[in-house]
This record gives sequence, C-alpha cells and structure tokens, in this order.
Amino acid sequence: MGVLNDILNAGVASGAAPGLVAMTGNAAGVKWSGTAGERSPGQPMTEDTVFRIFSMTKAIGSTAAAILIDRGRLDPKAPVDSILPDFAKIQVLEGFDGETPRLRAPKSRATIRQLATHTSGLAYEFWNPDVPRWMQKTGHPTILSGLKASLLYPLVFDPGSRWDYGIGIDWLCQAVEAVDGRRIDRFCQEELFDPLGMTSTAFECEGALAARLASVSARGEDGKFAPFQLAPPSHPEFYGMGHTLYSTAGDYMRFMRMFLNQGALDGKRVLSEKGVATMLTNHIGELRVGKLSTVVPAVTADVDLFPGTPKTHSFAFLRVEQDVPGMRSAGSQGWAGVLNTHFWFDPAKDIAATIMTQTLPFVEPRFLKVYEQFERAVYAQR
Repeated sequence: MGVLNDILNAGVASGAAPGLVAMTGNAAGVKWSGTAGERSPGQPMTEDTVFRIFSMTKAIGSTAAAILIDRGRLDPKAPVDSILPDFAKIQVLEGFDGETPRLRAPKSRATIRQLATHTSGLAYEFWNPDVPRWMQKTGHPTILSGLKASLLYPLVFDPGSRWDYGIGIDWLCQAVEAVDGRRIDRFCQEELFDPLGMTSTAFECEGALAARLASVSARGEDGKFAPFQLAPPSHPEFYGMGHTLYSTAGDYMRFMRMFLNQGALDGKRVLSEKGVATMLTNHIGELRVGKLSTVVPAVTADVDLFPGTPKTHSFAFLRVEQDVPGMRSAGSQGWAGVLNTHFWFDPAKDIAATIMTQTLPFVEPRFLKVYEQFERAVYAQR
C-alpha cells in the first residue's frame, strides 16, 4: 500500500492540506491506514487524530432515525408537523419585493423522509443567495449558533419538488427526540457509539479527545493556509445533527463497516438487514442531486461531485446510480464534512474508505485532486 502513503505525502508536499489521515477497510476490518503532515503546528498527524466532522454527522443522525423506523416507532411518510408542530410555522421564501421577503404557505407538507434526503425545501445559506439575505433582513441566527430558534429557516421550494442541501437532519433528530424521549446525544451513545465501539466519537470535545484535536486552516488570497477558528457550538441549546460531532478515521470506519455487514459489527446489531437494505436504496425517486453553487467562496467551492454521473440520495448518504470508471460502483454511498473530511463505502465491492483533514474551502480543486488520486488507487490495488 506504499502508493497510498505516497499520495498522502505528495498531497501535503503540494500544499493541498497541512496534514492528512486516510483509512481503507471492508466488512472484515481495516486494511490500511496512513498519515502525512501535521494535525496542528509542530504536532504530527496521527491515526487517532480527532476531527470536527461537521456534515459527516448527518449520516449518523439519519441512522438514528432509521433505527426508530426499523423498530416501527417512526413512519418515514409521516408529516414533520405531526410530530413537531413548530414545523408548520415555516413558509416558502419565493424572493423579495424590494427589501421585503416574499413568503407563502408550502403546497405540501414535508415528511420525515424528505428531511433525511434534503428534499424538504430547507437550504443552507452557503449555497442559496436568498437565505443569507433573508437572515440578514430578519436577524435570524445561523444553525451553527446552537440556538433552538435557529431551526426556523424558511423553505426555498415546496417539499418533494427538488433536492437542495440544508438543515433537514437537524429537524429530523428533533423528531427522533420527540418520538424516543431520549436526547439525541444519549440516543446516539446508547444505540450507536457504544454498540459499535466508537469510543472517540463525541458531542463535546473535552479531556483526552481535546488533546488529539486537529487545528483548522483556511486558504488565504495568497494561496497559503492560515489558522482559522471554526467548530460546532459547545453545550448548545440543542445538538444539531447536521454538524455537531467530533470523530476519528477509525471510528467512522467502524460506522461504515456496520453497513457493509448489513447492520451489525463484532456481534452487536444496530439495524436489521432489511433496515440497512431499505436505508441504502434511492429515496428521492426521479429527483437527482445537482450542483451546489457557492455563495461564500472562502468557505466552500462549488460542489459538483462526479459530474455527469446521476446521483440520488439514500436515507443517509449521497448515492451514485452508475459505476464511476476506475472508482466507486453504482449504489456506493458517501458524503463529507465542510472541513474536508470525506468518506465513501461501496457495498458491491466491499470497500470503505475515508480521507480527512481540517481545511477550508470545502472541495477546493487542490484537495479534490488528492481525493480522486486516493480513490483511484484504492480500486487499482483491490
């Protein structure tokens, strides 16, 4: 696996990232892991480095909901407002009349499934220009504030009419709490982290975990990385399962391997085989995942993964509907976090892999080149 180490080292040497950790595995276990560069100035990157995984949290939140669905306690077709009445307050933002937001009632009621698949109408302020404008006019807090009031973003389209990326999973896990009765951090600890042995995954980065936390770097206009402060809110009013978790490459590999093992790992079952099979199918029908055009280039580049390949959304992941030549197979699942933590797993070929750093902008071309080289090498060495 020397070629994989070479790719990480070259990625750091080229300035694509100050430090990288990557790992590959399959249903049976970890096959390879490697590191390069530094996790923070003067500290080498290590396999057990802790990362702010941001949107890699979403798949864990969706899996929490899938556990309740698997047990017959949550209906994916249920209207959100039948479980969370506050959702009925949300209107569709159609645009602006001068400086006044133009709002109307949605033509359909968003469902639990639509929250999980980003088809509910909710969209982040990073990729939709109307949302930050509305937030500025109304003083509405960002979801990253951790304030309960921040959940009330407007919809930007009628539920079920298209795919767009937003805070659906934050609402989804409010529904998990309402149905189950446990707060989401306790639910995830008892139903996922403990049974899967994810001992370095946490809602708060404290104590021993904090000593292994990577620092964040953002690329400046001069093309060089500089320190940057970005983290999920600590001890918030509610834990937003769109962004809240800290984890490691090894822990996330255990999460992915559970899916490759049809819902169990090391003798501990968290989902039924049928539940996993259902989760990983296309849940958005004829809709397709499209390009996200950035509103904030310092935070994220445009997101257009595997252009030309039809992409849908399973209950928890981005799903490719065709084989990507030399890379992942049709039916593969994956996603990422804004600080360039990335993962995928390929049930057809029994492959799981992750590559992680802590940099902005998200999916900048220099990083994506390293990610593509890594993925191609993983398949070339099978």
